[in-house]
Amino acid sequence: MYQRIIGFDLARTYAILGMYIVNFNIVFGNLKDNSWIGQFLLLFNGNSSTAFVMLSGMGLSLMTNRAYYSESNRKKVRETVLKRATFLFVLGILLSLWWPADILHFYGGYMGLAAIILYADKKYYLGLALGSVLLFHLIAWWFPFSTGWNFEKLEYVDFWTLTGFFRNLFYNGWNPVFPWLAFFMVGMYLGRVEMNNNKFLCKVFGIGLGMFLFINVVQTLVNQFSQNEQLLFFMNADYLPPFLPFIMSTMGFDLMLISGFLYLGQKLPQTAIVLSLAKMGQMTMTHYLSHLLFGLVFFETIIRAAGINQSGDKLTVSPELIVIYSIGFFIVSFYFSKIWLRKYSNGVFESLMRKLTG
Repeated sequence: MYQRIIGFDLARTYAILGMYIVNFNIVFGNLKDNSWIGQFLLLFNGNSSTAFVMLSGMGLSLMTNRAYYSESNRKKVRETVLKRATFLFVLGILLSLWWPADILHFYGGYMGLAAIILYADKKYYLGLALGSVLLFHLIAWWFPFSTGWNFEKLEYVDFWTLTGFFRNLFYNGWNPVFPWLAFFMVGMYLGRVEMNNNKFLCKVFGIGLGMFLFINVVQTLVNQFSQNEQLLFFMNADYLPPFLPFIMSTMGFDLMLISGFLYLGQKLPQTAIVLSLAKMGQMTMTHYLSHLLFGLVFFETIIRAAGINQSGDKLTVSPELIVIYSIGFFIVSFYFSKIWLRKYSNGVFESLMRKLTG
């Protein structure tokens, strides 16, 4: 079990680095950069966020997976989950004042729904995952995904209205409940099975690889032979909107990622560096907030002080600098985690959440 957790936390640590690259690139990079390194950075788009959501679902299952829980204990656990969902939701709404692409309040939505079927048979997790994907596509059939968006500026114009807020939360925000709940529920399913079984890990990796290759082959064929604009848009949509090809491709990648790291967690020697990297993965909320509240501000300060590629109000830097800064901030985060966890058992904001929610 301990080895399995090592791999789980290593996967979260990898996702932290991917998160840094994606968000620093969105704010300060040029998303139309056609250089090989600019295109390389774009590979992290979607995969990092979906991996985080899947790992969060898996973490919830691991936290609550006790076969011997009595009904009263299960009720208390469910109440704790709902409290934490509320905490994340409120914290995310406050963060949205600073970072419009916040994901924490969406996490609160996923967890709130997950709490309802927390102790149901795990097959229902997959059923809810499929249902959320189908519901999203049914809504998209009738209701334009672009409603409320200014895609030129990547701004959601009526987020702070009641209608706009709920539309954003459930349908067409950055990480809406439908269909992103699917990643969370698949993660919960993985947290309920024997993921320390190497044969099963290979099976999960094979399923992920099959999904990933299938979608990429179909995309290649459609792009080469089809002239249908609607079909091309559906097959190539990336993150916004999260159509089925995006979901299958990223979910396939995430299944490979998680099963691969769980396997590595069993095989890697428990050296100081491996254990420290795993510990870093236990502070994902702290690192998420720190890179938004401090990382972005410090990066902007450096860019303005150096006068690097400043163009009007939009600051842009080379993809090489994005990589260097992301790795540098990751290293700082690593040592902060190492120092902090020598004294405390949980991260800064993780401790706050536990104190407020139990």
